[in-house]
Amino acid sequence: MLLFATLYASAQTTYFPLWSKENWTLERLEIKLQRNNDLNLGTVKPLMRGTYVRVADSIRLQLDAQAAGFSAVDLYNLNRLQANSSEYSSYPATAWKSKKPLGKGFFETPGNMLEVNQKGFYMSINPAISVQQSMEKDYDESIHFRAFGASGRGLIGNKVAFHFQATANNENGPIQFRRFVATNNAVPGAGRYNVASGNNAYSYFDFRGSLATNVTKYINVQLGYDRNFIGNGYRSLMLSDFSGQSLFVKLNTRIWKLNYTNLFMQLSPTPFEASNDRMNKKYAAMHHLSLNATKWLNIGFFESIIFGRPNRYDFAYMLPVIFYRSIEQQNGSPDNANIGFDFKANVAKKAQLYGQLMLDEFVKDEVIGNKRNWWGNKQGFQLGAKYVDAFGINNLDVQAEMNQIRPFMYQFRDTTGSYAHYNQPLAHPMGANLREFIGIVRYQPTNKLYFFARVNYWKQGLDSAGYNFGYNPNTLYSSTGQGGLRLRSDNYPLFTGMPATGLNAAITASYELKENLFVEAQAQYRSYKETNKDKLNTTLLTIGLRWNMFRKDYDY
Repeated sequence: MLLFATLYASAQTTYFPLWSKENWTLERLEIKLQRNNDLNLGTVKPLMRGTYVRVADSIRLQLDAQAAGFSAVDLYNLNRLQANSSEYSSYPATAWKSKKPLGKGFFETPGNMLEVNQKGFYMSINPAISVQQSMEKDYDESIHFRAFGASGRGLIGNKVAFHFQATANNENGPIQFRRFVATNNAVPGAGRYNVASGNNAYSYFDFRGSLATNVTKYINVQLGYDRNFIGNGYRSLMLSDFSGQSLFVKLNTRIWKLNYTNLFMQLSPTPFEASNDRMNKKYAAMHHLSLNATKWLNIGFFESIIFGRPNRYDFAYMLPVIFYRSIEQQNGSPDNANIGFDFKANVAKKAQLYGQLMLDEFVKDEVIGNKRNWWGNKQGFQLGAKYVDAFGINNLDVQAEMNQIRPFMYQFRDTTGSYAHYNQPLAHPMGANLREFIGIVRYQPTNKLYFFARVNYWKQGLDSAGYNFGYNPNTLYSSTGQGGLRLRSDNYPLFTGMPATGLNAAITASYELKENLFVEAQAQYRSYKETNKDKLNTTLLTIGLRWNMFRKDYDY
Protein backbone atom coordinates (compact mmCIF):
# COMPACT_ATOMS: atom_id res chain seq x y z
CA MET A 1 0.00 0.00 0.00
CA LEU A 2 2.81 2.40 0.88
CA LEU A 3 4.72 1.63 -2.32
CA PHE A 4 1.61 2.18 -4.43
CA ALA A 5 0.85 5.42 -2.59
CA THR A 6 4.28 6.87 -3.40
CA LEU A 7 3.32 7.07 -7.09
CA TYR A 8 0.98 9.90 -6.14
CA ALA A 9 2.71 11.18 -3.06
CA SER A 10 3.40 14.79 -2.26
CA ALA A 11 5.93 16.14 0.24
CA GLN A 12 6.09 14.03 3.41
CA THR A 13 7.63 14.14 6.86
CA THR A 14 9.30 12.27 9.67
CA TYR A 15 8.27 12.81 13.30
CA PHE A 16 9.82 14.37 16.39
CA PRO A 17 10.61 11.66 18.99
CA LEU A 18 8.27 11.70 21.98
CA TRP A 19 11.19 12.56 24.27
CA SER A 20 12.71 15.37 22.17
CA LYS A 21 13.22 18.85 23.60
CA GLU A 22 11.33 20.31 20.63
CA ASN A 23 8.02 19.06 22.03
CA TRP A 24 8.07 21.45 24.98
CA THR A 25 9.21 24.29 22.71
CA LEU A 26 6.12 23.67 20.56
CA GLU A 27 3.83 23.53 23.61
CA ARG A 28 5.13 26.92 24.74
CA LEU A 29 4.61 28.31 21.25
CA GLU A 30 1.04 27.01 21.22
CA ILE A 31 0.19 28.75 24.49
CA LYS A 32 2.02 32.01 23.71
CA LEU A 33 0.53 32.35 20.21
CA GLN A 34 -2.86 31.01 21.39
CA ARG A 35 -4.51 31.00 17.95
CA ASN A 36 -2.22 29.00 15.69
CA ASN A 37 -4.35 26.38 13.93
CA ASP A 38 -1.55 23.83 13.40
CA LEU A 39 -0.19 24.07 16.94
CA ASN A 40 -3.64 23.74 18.49
CA LEU A 41 -4.23 20.47 16.62
CA GLY A 42 -1.20 18.76 18.21
CA THR A 43 -2.98 16.31 20.53
CA VAL A 44 -1.78 13.08 18.89
CA LYS A 45 1.96 12.58 19.23
CA PRO A 46 4.66 12.19 17.89
CA LEU A 47 4.35 15.46 15.99
CA MET A 48 5.19 15.77 12.29
CA ARG A 49 8.50 17.54 11.72
CA GLY A 50 7.58 19.07 8.39
CA THR A 51 4.37 20.66 9.65
CA TYR A 52 5.91 22.21 12.75
CA VAL A 53 9.17 23.35 11.19
CA ARG A 54 7.06 25.25 8.68
CA VAL A 55 5.20 26.78 11.63
CA ALA A 56 8.54 27.80 13.16
CA ASP A 57 9.66 29.30 9.85
CA SER A 58 6.42 31.26 9.65
CA ILE A 59 6.88 32.65 13.15
CA ARG A 60 10.41 33.78 12.38
CA LEU A 61 9.42 35.35 9.06
CA GLN A 62 6.13 37.02 9.95
CA LEU A 63 6.16 37.95 13.62
CA ASP A 64 8.09 40.40 15.70
CA ALA A 65 9.37 37.91 18.24
CA GLN A 66 9.74 40.40 21.06
CA ALA A 67 6.23 41.76 20.50
CA ALA A 68 4.95 38.20 20.68
CA GLY A 69 6.42 37.88 24.16
CA PHE A 70 9.39 35.71 23.20
CA SER A 71 12.51 35.71 25.36
CA ALA A 72 16.08 35.30 24.15
CA VAL A 73 15.91 31.64 25.23
CA ASP A 74 12.67 31.19 23.25
CA LEU A 75 14.42 32.51 20.15
CA TYR A 76 17.33 30.16 20.73
CA ASN A 77 14.97 27.17 21.09
CA LEU A 78 13.10 28.21 17.96
CA ASN A 79 16.40 28.44 16.08
CA ARG A 80 17.48 25.00 17.29
CA LEU A 81 14.13 23.50 16.28
CA GLN A 82 14.65 24.75 12.74
CA ALA A 83 18.33 23.80 12.61
CA ASN A 84 17.78 20.25 13.87
CA SER A 85 15.20 19.65 11.12
CA SER A 86 16.74 21.84 8.45
CA GLU A 87 15.65 19.51 5.63
CA TYR A 88 12.12 20.90 6.11
CA SER A 89 13.03 24.54 6.66
CA SER A 90 12.41 27.20 4.02
CA TYR A 91 15.54 28.97 5.22
CA PRO A 92 18.65 28.35 3.08
CA ALA A 93 20.76 25.38 4.18
CA THR A 94 23.71 27.70 4.82
CA ALA A 95 21.79 29.27 7.71
CA TRP A 96 22.33 26.11 9.79
CA LYS A 97 25.90 25.19 8.90
CA SER A 98 28.40 24.58 11.68
CA LYS A 99 31.22 27.06 12.00
CA LYS A 100 33.78 24.27 12.33
CA PRO A 101 32.64 21.03 10.63
CA LEU A 102 34.92 18.01 10.98
CA GLY A 103 34.85 17.25 7.28
CA LYS A 104 32.55 16.63 4.37
CA GLY A 105 29.28 15.36 5.80
CA PHE A 106 30.54 15.17 9.41
CA PHE A 107 28.98 17.64 11.84
CA GLU A 108 28.20 20.04 9.01
CA THR A 109 25.16 21.00 11.08
CA PRO A 110 25.38 21.07 14.90
CA GLY A 111 22.74 18.39 15.45
CA ASN A 112 23.96 15.64 13.10
CA MET A 113 27.13 13.56 13.18
CA LEU A 114 26.79 12.30 9.59
CA GLU A 115 24.57 14.06 7.09
CA VAL A 116 23.92 13.63 3.37
CA ASN A 117 21.82 16.34 1.73
CA GLN A 118 21.59 15.89 -2.03
CA LYS A 119 18.87 16.56 -4.55
CA GLY A 120 16.26 13.84 -4.10
CA PHE A 121 17.91 12.31 -1.04
CA TYR A 122 18.49 13.33 2.58
CA MET A 123 19.86 11.20 5.42
CA SER A 124 21.30 11.85 8.86
CA ILE A 125 22.92 9.27 11.16
CA ASN A 126 23.68 9.85 14.85
CA PRO A 127 24.81 7.85 17.86
CA ALA A 128 22.06 6.96 20.34
CA ILE A 129 23.57 6.63 23.81
CA SER A 130 22.15 6.85 27.31
CA VAL A 131 24.12 5.92 30.42
CA GLN A 132 22.61 6.39 33.89
CA GLN A 133 24.17 5.20 37.14
CA SER A 134 22.29 5.44 40.43
CA MET A 135 22.65 4.77 44.12
CA GLU A 136 19.58 3.58 46.02
CA LYS A 137 19.41 3.72 49.78
CA ASP A 138 19.62 0.28 51.46
CA TYR A 139 20.17 -1.55 48.15
CA ASP A 140 23.62 -2.87 47.26
CA GLU A 141 23.07 -3.97 43.65
CA SER A 142 23.91 -1.73 40.71
CA ILE A 143 21.04 0.56 39.68
CA HIS A 144 21.64 1.55 36.08
CA PHE A 145 20.29 2.07 32.59
CA ARG A 146 22.63 1.65 29.62
CA ALA A 147 21.68 1.94 25.98
CA PHE A 148 24.08 1.99 23.02
CA GLY A 149 23.14 2.19 19.37
CA ALA A 150 22.34 4.52 16.50
CA SER A 151 19.48 6.56 15.11
CA GLY A 152 18.77 8.08 11.76
CA ARG A 153 16.17 9.60 9.50
CA GLY A 154 15.87 10.48 5.85
CA LEU A 155 13.88 11.45 2.78
CA ILE A 156 13.82 9.64 -0.55
CA GLY A 157 12.77 11.59 -3.60
CA ASN A 158 10.70 13.91 -1.44
CA LYS A 159 8.08 11.15 -1.39
CA VAL A 160 9.12 8.68 1.33
CA ALA A 161 10.34 9.53 4.82
CA PHE A 162 11.98 7.03 7.15
CA HIS A 163 13.42 6.95 10.64
CA PHE A 164 14.97 4.35 12.92
CA GLN A 165 16.57 3.95 16.31
CA ALA A 166 18.24 0.73 17.42
CA THR A 167 19.88 0.22 20.81
CA ALA A 168 21.05 -2.65 22.99
CA ASN A 169 19.84 -1.98 26.55
CA ASN A 170 20.74 -3.24 30.00
CA GLU A 171 18.69 -2.08 32.99
CA ASN A 172 18.14 -2.60 36.67
CA GLY A 173 15.85 0.04 38.14
CA PRO A 174 14.85 1.16 41.64
CA ILE A 175 12.36 -0.55 43.91
CA GLN A 176 9.21 0.40 41.97
CA PHE A 177 10.80 -0.99 38.81
CA ARG A 178 11.67 -4.29 40.49
CA ARG A 179 8.19 -4.62 42.00
CA PHE A 180 6.60 -3.98 38.61
CA VAL A 181 8.71 -6.70 36.97
CA ALA A 182 7.85 -9.17 39.73
CA THR A 183 4.11 -8.40 39.60
CA ASN A 184 3.62 -8.23 35.83
CA ASN A 185 6.39 -10.43 34.42
CA ALA A 186 7.37 -7.50 32.21
CA VAL A 187 10.09 -4.85 32.01
CA PRO A 188 8.52 -1.37 31.69
CA GLY A 189 8.96 -0.04 28.18
CA ALA A 190 10.42 -3.29 26.82
CA GLY A 191 9.09 -6.27 24.91
CA ARG A 192 10.90 -9.57 25.08
CA TYR A 193 13.80 -9.48 27.54
CA ASN A 194 16.46 -11.65 29.11
CA VAL A 195 17.75 -11.77 32.66
CA ALA A 196 21.35 -10.64 32.45
CA SER A 197 23.65 -13.08 34.17
CA GLY A 198 25.47 -12.06 37.32
CA ASN A 199 24.12 -8.55 37.92
CA ASN A 200 20.39 -8.92 38.63
CA ALA A 201 19.54 -6.82 35.57
CA TYR A 202 17.56 -7.20 32.37
CA SER A 203 18.80 -6.92 28.81
CA TYR A 204 16.66 -6.23 25.78
CA PHE A 205 16.90 -4.87 22.27
CA ASP A 206 15.02 -1.66 21.49
CA PHE A 207 14.19 -0.99 17.86
CA ARG A 208 11.96 1.81 16.59
CA GLY A 209 11.38 2.77 13.01
CA SER A 210 8.86 3.81 10.38
CA LEU A 211 8.16 4.65 6.76
CA ALA A 212 5.81 7.52 5.97
CA THR A 213 4.39 9.19 2.90
CA ASN A 214 1.64 11.64 2.00
CA VAL A 215 -0.97 10.02 -0.24
CA THR A 216 -2.53 13.45 -0.79
CA LYS A 217 -1.74 16.94 0.42
CA TYR A 218 -3.85 16.26 3.51
CA ILE A 219 -3.35 12.55 4.36
CA ASN A 220 -0.14 11.10 5.79
CA VAL A 221 0.31 7.32 6.05
CA GLN A 222 2.89 5.85 8.43
CA LEU A 223 3.89 2.20 8.86
CA GLY A 224 5.95 1.87 12.00
CA TYR A 225 7.20 0.00 15.02
CA ASP A 226 7.24 2.59 17.77
CA ARG A 227 5.13 4.30 20.45
CA ASN A 228 2.29 6.82 20.22
CA PHE A 229 0.67 9.18 22.72
CA ILE A 230 -2.78 10.78 22.73
CA GLY A 231 -3.33 13.73 25.03
CA ASN A 232 -2.10 17.09 26.27
CA GLY A 233 -1.06 16.13 29.80
CA TYR A 234 1.80 14.42 31.55
CA ARG A 235 -0.30 11.25 31.70
CA SER A 236 -2.80 9.97 29.16
CA LEU A 237 -5.93 7.97 29.95
CA MET A 238 -6.32 7.08 26.25
CA LEU A 239 -2.90 5.96 24.99
CA SER A 240 0.44 6.63 26.68
CA ASP A 241 4.05 5.80 25.84
CA PHE A 242 4.62 3.68 28.97
CA SER A 243 4.47 0.23 27.34
CA GLY A 244 6.89 -1.06 24.73
CA GLN A 245 6.89 -0.51 20.99
CA SER A 246 4.18 -1.98 18.78
CA LEU A 247 3.64 -2.52 15.08
CA PHE A 248 1.16 0.01 13.72
CA VAL A 249 -0.29 1.70 10.68
CA LYS A 250 -1.35 5.30 11.19
CA LEU A 251 -3.38 7.53 8.90
CA ASN A 252 -3.30 11.20 9.80
CA THR A 253 -5.70 13.51 7.96
CA ARG A 254 -5.24 17.24 8.56
CA ILE A 255 -7.52 19.64 6.73
CA TRP A 256 -9.28 22.89 7.64
CA LYS A 257 -9.65 22.93 11.45
CA LEU A 258 -9.62 19.12 11.73
CA ASN A 259 -7.00 16.51 12.53
CA TYR A 260 -8.25 12.94 12.24
CA THR A 261 -6.01 10.02 13.24
CA ASN A 262 -6.63 6.33 12.55
CA LEU A 263 -4.28 4.00 14.41
CA PHE A 264 -4.21 0.23 13.82
CA MET A 265 -1.91 -1.70 16.16
CA GLN A 266 -0.64 -5.23 16.71
CA LEU A 267 -0.12 -5.98 20.41
CA SER A 268 0.90 -8.89 22.64
CA PRO A 269 -1.46 -10.13 25.38
CA THR A 270 1.35 -11.76 27.40
CA PRO A 271 5.14 -11.65 27.09
CA PHE A 272 5.50 -15.32 26.22
CA GLU A 273 3.30 -18.30 25.50
CA ALA A 274 4.21 -20.86 28.13
CA SER A 275 3.78 -23.91 25.88
CA ASN A 276 6.28 -23.05 23.16
CA ASP A 277 7.67 -19.60 23.98
CA ARG A 278 6.08 -18.10 20.85
CA MET A 279 4.36 -14.76 20.88
CA ASN A 280 0.59 -14.46 21.02
CA LYS A 281 -0.96 -11.49 19.25
CA LYS A 282 -3.91 -9.21 19.78
CA TYR A 283 -4.95 -6.01 18.06
CA ALA A 284 -6.20 -2.48 18.59
CA ALA A 285 -7.96 0.05 16.42
CA MET A 286 -8.18 3.66 17.58
CA HIS A 287 -9.67 6.86 16.18
CA HIS A 288 -9.04 10.38 17.40
CA LEU A 289 -10.79 13.39 15.89
CA SER A 290 -9.47 16.80 16.92
CA LEU A 291 -11.36 20.02 16.09
CA ASN A 292 -10.37 23.63 16.64
CA ALA A 293 -13.83 24.74 17.77
CA THR A 294 -12.56 28.31 18.19
CA LYS A 295 -9.16 29.90 17.72
CA TRP A 296 -8.30 29.11 21.34
CA LEU A 297 -10.38 25.97 22.11
CA ASN A 298 -9.66 22.48 20.82
CA ILE A 299 -11.98 19.54 21.47
CA GLY A 300 -11.43 15.88 20.65
CA PHE A 301 -13.32 12.61 20.35
CA PHE A 302 -11.64 9.22 20.87
CA GLU A 303 -12.73 5.62 20.40
CA SER A 304 -10.86 2.34 20.62
CA ILE A 305 -11.36 -1.39 20.27
CA ILE A 306 -9.00 -3.96 21.79
CA PHE A 307 -9.62 -7.43 20.36
CA GLY A 308 -8.15 -10.78 19.43
CA ARG A 309 -8.70 -13.03 16.42
CA PRO A 310 -6.89 -16.29 15.63
CA ASN A 311 -3.97 -15.27 13.41
CA ARG A 312 -5.74 -12.38 11.70
CA TYR A 313 -6.91 -8.80 11.97
CA ASP A 314 -10.66 -8.13 11.91
CA PHE A 315 -10.95 -6.06 8.73
CA ALA A 316 -14.28 -4.56 9.84
CA TYR A 317 -12.27 -2.46 12.29
CA MET A 318 -10.18 -1.00 9.48
CA LEU A 319 -13.05 1.18 8.29
CA PRO A 320 -11.75 4.67 9.06
CA VAL A 321 -15.00 6.62 9.52
CA ILE A 322 -17.44 4.58 11.58
CA PHE A 323 -18.22 4.12 15.25
CA TYR A 324 -16.39 1.01 16.47
CA ARG A 325 -19.03 0.25 19.04
CA SER A 326 -21.66 -0.32 16.35
CA ILE A 327 -19.39 -2.84 14.57
CA GLU A 328 -18.50 -4.51 17.86
CA GLN A 329 -22.21 -4.99 18.65
CA GLN A 330 -22.82 -6.53 15.24
CA ASN A 331 -19.98 -8.97 15.98
CA GLY A 332 -21.76 -10.06 19.18
CA SER A 333 -19.91 -7.73 21.61
CA PRO A 334 -16.82 -9.91 22.03
CA ASP A 335 -14.31 -7.05 22.29
CA ASN A 336 -13.27 -4.24 24.62
CA ALA A 337 -14.75 -0.95 23.37
CA ASN A 338 -13.92 2.46 24.89
CA ILE A 339 -14.79 6.04 24.03
CA GLY A 340 -13.31 9.28 25.27
CA PHE A 341 -13.33 13.05 25.02
CA ASP A 342 -10.61 15.65 25.49
CA PHE A 343 -10.20 19.40 25.40
CA LYS A 344 -7.62 22.13 25.75
CA ALA A 345 -8.12 25.87 26.00
CA ASN A 346 -5.36 28.46 25.61
CA VAL A 347 -5.95 31.47 27.86
CA ALA A 348 -4.46 34.97 27.59
CA LYS A 349 -1.30 33.68 25.90
CA LYS A 350 -0.10 32.56 29.33
CA ALA A 351 -1.94 29.39 30.29
CA GLN A 352 -3.59 26.25 29.01
CA LEU A 353 -6.39 24.22 30.59
CA TYR A 354 -6.78 20.63 29.43
CA GLY A 355 -8.57 17.41 30.28
CA GLN A 356 -9.73 13.95 29.25
CA LEU A 357 -12.76 11.77 29.95
CA MET A 358 -12.51 8.04 29.26
CA LEU A 359 -15.53 5.68 29.36
CA ASP A 360 -15.47 1.89 29.26
CA GLU A 361 -19.01 1.14 30.49
CA PHE A 362 -21.76 3.72 30.85
CA VAL A 363 -25.23 2.77 32.11
CA LYS A 364 -27.05 5.95 33.15
CA ASP A 365 -29.14 4.40 35.94
CA GLU A 366 -26.03 2.86 37.46
CA VAL A 367 -23.82 5.94 37.15
CA ILE A 368 -26.09 8.67 38.53
CA GLY A 369 -28.41 6.58 40.70
CA ASN A 370 -27.95 4.79 43.99
CA LYS A 371 -25.75 2.18 42.33
CA ARG A 372 -23.05 4.52 41.07
CA ASN A 373 -20.49 2.19 42.68
CA TRP A 374 -21.58 -0.69 40.46
CA TRP A 375 -18.47 -2.59 39.33
CA GLY A 376 -19.18 -1.88 35.64
CA ASN A 377 -19.16 1.89 36.19
CA LYS A 378 -15.73 2.15 34.56
CA GLN A 379 -14.59 5.69 33.89
CA GLY A 380 -11.59 7.94 34.25
CA PHE A 381 -10.98 11.65 33.94
CA GLN A 382 -8.09 14.08 33.86
CA LEU A 383 -7.92 17.81 34.56
CA GLY A 384 -4.80 19.92 34.25
CA ALA A 385 -3.34 23.37 33.70
CA LYS A 386 -0.08 24.78 32.33
CA TYR A 387 1.24 28.28 33.06
CA VAL A 388 4.22 29.60 31.08
CA ASP A 389 6.62 32.33 32.18
CA ALA A 390 5.15 31.95 35.65
CA PHE A 391 5.34 34.87 38.08
CA GLY A 392 6.89 37.01 35.37
CA ILE A 393 10.02 34.84 35.12
CA ASN A 394 10.99 34.00 31.54
CA ASN A 395 11.00 30.29 30.68
CA LEU A 396 9.73 29.21 34.10
CA ASP A 397 6.73 26.96 33.46
CA VAL A 398 4.50 25.20 35.95
CA GLN A 399 1.94 22.46 35.44
CA ALA A 400 -0.64 20.82 37.70
CA GLU A 401 -2.63 17.70 36.86
CA MET A 402 -5.15 15.39 38.49
CA ASN A 403 -6.05 11.91 37.25
CA GLN A 404 -8.85 9.75 38.65
CA ILE A 405 -9.70 6.27 37.38
CA ARG A 406 -12.44 4.03 38.77
CA PRO A 407 -11.99 0.33 39.56
CA PHE A 408 -11.95 -2.19 36.69
CA MET A 409 -11.21 0.46 34.07
CA TYR A 410 -9.05 -1.14 31.33
CA GLN A 411 -9.75 -4.71 32.52
CA PHE A 412 -11.52 -7.33 30.40
CA ARG A 413 -12.69 -10.92 30.63
CA ASP A 414 -9.66 -12.22 28.67
CA THR A 415 -6.11 -11.06 27.99
CA THR A 416 -6.83 -10.29 24.33
CA GLY A 417 -9.23 -7.52 25.37
CA SER A 418 -7.30 -6.05 28.28
CA TYR A 419 -5.97 -2.50 27.79
CA ALA A 420 -2.37 -3.67 27.97
CA HIS A 421 0.59 -4.61 25.79
CA TYR A 422 3.30 -7.03 26.96
CA ASN A 423 1.57 -7.01 30.37
CA GLN A 424 2.09 -3.24 30.59
CA PRO A 425 -0.74 -0.66 30.74
CA LEU A 426 -1.50 1.13 27.49
CA ALA A 427 -2.72 4.18 29.43
CA HIS A 428 -1.85 5.18 33.01
CA PRO A 429 1.30 3.35 34.26
CA MET A 430 -0.34 2.42 37.58
CA GLY A 431 -3.55 1.06 36.07
CA ALA A 432 -6.82 2.05 37.75
CA ASN A 433 -8.70 2.41 41.05
CA LEU A 434 -6.66 5.50 41.86
CA ARG A 435 -6.52 9.25 42.21
CA GLU A 436 -3.26 11.02 41.42
CA PHE A 437 -2.03 14.61 41.74
CA ILE A 438 1.01 15.78 39.77
CA GLY A 439 2.97 19.02 40.02
CA ILE A 440 5.71 19.96 37.53
CA VAL A 441 8.15 22.87 37.25
CA ARG A 442 10.32 23.42 34.18
CA TYR A 443 12.95 26.14 34.07
CA GLN A 444 15.47 27.03 31.37
CA PRO A 445 17.42 30.03 32.69
CA THR A 446 20.00 29.94 29.87
CA ASN A 447 20.21 28.40 26.44
CA LYS A 448 21.83 25.15 27.56
CA LEU A 449 20.76 24.72 31.19
CA TYR A 450 17.51 22.92 32.08
CA PHE A 451 15.83 22.18 35.40
CA PHE A 452 12.89 19.83 35.77
CA ALA A 453 11.09 19.09 39.05
CA ARG A 454 8.14 16.71 39.45
CA VAL A 455 6.12 15.45 42.37
CA ASN A 456 3.21 13.06 42.19
CA TYR A 457 1.05 11.86 45.06
CA TRP A 458 -1.49 9.08 44.67
CA LYS A 459 -3.93 6.90 46.53
CA GLN A 460 -4.96 3.55 45.11
CA GLY A 461 -6.94 0.44 45.99
CA LEU A 462 -5.04 -2.81 45.38
CA ASP A 463 -6.15 -6.41 45.08
CA SER A 464 -6.46 -8.15 48.43
CA ALA A 465 -7.03 -11.64 49.89
CA GLY A 466 -6.99 -13.21 46.44
CA TYR A 467 -9.82 -11.01 45.13
CA ASN A 468 -9.75 -8.63 42.18
CA PHE A 469 -10.56 -5.04 43.13
CA GLY A 470 -9.91 -3.58 39.70
CA TYR A 471 -6.48 -1.92 39.76
CA ASN A 472 -4.38 -4.07 37.37
CA PRO A 473 -5.31 -4.12 33.64
CA ASN A 474 -3.72 -7.57 33.36
CA THR A 475 -6.19 -9.08 35.84
CA LEU A 476 -9.33 -10.66 34.39
CA TYR A 477 -12.57 -9.45 35.97
CA SER A 478 -14.43 -12.74 35.53
CA SER A 479 -11.85 -15.42 36.21
CA THR A 480 -9.72 -16.76 39.03
CA GLY A 481 -6.93 -17.47 36.55
CA GLN A 482 -5.07 -14.17 36.82
CA GLY A 483 -5.13 -12.46 40.16
CA GLY A 484 -8.45 -13.46 41.64
CA LEU A 485 -12.21 -13.39 41.27
CA ARG A 486 -14.32 -10.23 41.41
CA LEU A 487 -15.93 -10.36 44.85
CA ARG A 488 -19.36 -8.85 44.12
CA SER A 489 -21.34 -6.74 41.64
CA ASP A 490 -21.92 -3.56 43.66
CA ASN A 491 -20.21 -1.44 46.31
CA TYR A 492 -16.99 -0.59 44.51
CA PRO A 493 -16.20 2.99 45.48
CA LEU A 494 -12.82 4.44 44.57
CA PHE A 495 -9.90 2.86 46.51
CA THR A 496 -11.81 -0.38 47.19
CA GLY A 497 -9.48 -3.18 48.25
CA MET A 498 -6.20 -2.67 50.10
CA PRO A 499 -5.57 1.10 50.30
CA ALA A 500 -2.10 2.29 49.32
CA THR A 501 -0.60 5.77 49.14
CA GLY A 502 2.54 6.97 47.43
CA LEU A 503 4.69 10.05 46.98
CA ASN A 504 7.32 10.29 44.25
CA ALA A 505 9.39 13.48 43.91
CA ALA A 506 12.37 14.16 41.68
CA ILE A 507 14.49 17.12 40.59
CA THR A 508 16.74 16.95 37.53
CA ALA A 509 19.43 19.32 36.27
CA SER A 510 20.61 18.96 32.66
CA TYR A 511 23.33 20.77 30.76
CA GLU A 512 23.61 20.50 26.97
CA LEU A 513 27.32 20.12 26.23
CA LYS A 514 26.68 20.17 22.50
CA GLU A 515 23.56 19.79 20.41
CA ASN A 516 21.47 16.90 21.85
CA LEU A 517 24.32 15.78 24.17
CA PHE A 518 23.28 16.16 27.81
CA VAL A 519 25.01 15.57 31.12
CA GLU A 520 22.51 15.21 33.96
CA ALA A 521 22.05 14.73 37.69
CA GLN A 522 18.87 13.73 39.49
CA ALA A 523 17.74 13.27 43.07
CA GLN A 524 14.57 11.27 43.70
CA TYR A 525 12.60 10.46 46.84
CA ARG A 526 9.79 7.91 46.99
CA SER A 527 7.56 6.94 49.89
CA TYR A 528 5.02 4.13 49.57
CA LYS A 529 2.66 2.64 52.14
CA GLU A 530 0.18 -0.24 51.94
CA THR A 531 -2.26 -0.78 54.81
CA ASN A 532 -0.91 -3.11 57.50
CA LYS A 533 2.55 -3.14 55.92
CA ASP A 534 5.73 -1.21 56.63
CA LYS A 535 6.29 2.02 54.75
CA LEU A 536 8.86 1.78 51.95
CA ASN A 537 11.02 4.90 51.74
CA THR A 538 13.80 5.14 49.22
CA THR A 539 16.21 7.77 47.95
CA LEU A 540 17.79 7.58 44.50
CA LEU A 541 20.76 9.66 43.32
CA THR A 542 21.54 9.47 39.61
CA ILE A 543 24.11 10.87 37.20
CA GLY A 544 23.86 10.35 33.48
CA LEU A 545 25.02 11.16 29.99
CA ARG A 546 22.76 10.88 26.94
CA TRP A 547 23.20 11.68 23.29
CA ASN A 548 20.17 11.72 20.98
CA MET A 549 18.32 9.60 23.54
CA PHE A 550 15.72 9.86 26.26
CA ARG A 551 16.26 9.96 30.00
CA LYS A 552 14.89 6.90 31.81
CA ASP A 553 12.43 8.11 34.45
CA TYR A 554 10.80 6.04 37.19
CA ASP A 555 7.77 8.25 37.80
CA TYR A 556 5.39 5.62 39.18
